[in-house]
Amino acid sequence: MTTKKTIAIFGAGVGLGASLAARFGREGYRVALVARCAEPLEKRVAELAEKGIEAAAFPADLTDLSGIPALIRSIEERFGSIDVAVYSPVPSNAGFVSAVDLDSAKLQSMTPIFTYAPIEVSHALLPGMLAREDGAIVLVTGLTAIVNVPGVSGVGPAMAAARNYILTLNAEVAGKGVFAGSVSIGAMIERSTGMRIATAGGATLDPRLPRIDPDVIAEEIRNLVVQRDRVEVILPASRQS
Repeated sequence: MTTKKTIAIFGAGVGLGASLAARFGREGYRVALVARCAEPLEKRVAELAEKGIEAAAFPADLTDLSGIPALIRSIEERFGSIDVAVYSPVPSNAGFVSAVDLDSAKLQSMTPIFTYAPIEVSHALLPGMLAREDGAIVLVTGLTAIVNVPGVSGVGPAMAAARNYILTLNAEVAGKGVFAGSVSIGAMIERSTGMRIATAGGATLDPRLPRIDPDVIAEEIRNLVVQRDRVEVILPASRQS
């Protein structure tokens, strides 16, 4: 009898989170959905159940760093070991700030969700993954974690630190059966909360701004986890240098 695998999606929104749940769910994964608000999560659990996908909601504030180990334990108590973890929260109040205007206070407001939490999640998952000699952790960031854009700072430096960590982590654990990788997005994600906010009230986006279907991102993440032939992906593909 084949034991079902589990994916935990940290930042399970209506865009990428929904696409990841559907993509991995089709392969028989059980899905742990983690986000701040319980009601939307329960709705997504019900929608996944209609598709025959087993899922459960785990409401949590990822900026509560001390609560992350207990969050991981609660998922493991429900589903067993976490085989794949994708960290991709994008707070609705996250915004860019110019480097000229960036100070320590502004940066400190961004580092809990974009830097400290993904490191804490990984730290809580690693003992089990290393003991099993299997597992995958994928960090999703924006393109500013890699590319320096004048006037667009703050979030970028915070994500860049997490990206540096995840790539270094992979170099340390790849030979032990564990994969850690990064996916950086240089486009608006369709169907996401960010897209809804940007187009609220009939607002139109700059046509020069790339858009990407979250199903495309989910497929790339699935390929990273399964093939492990790359450590980093930049999307859309046209944004890669």
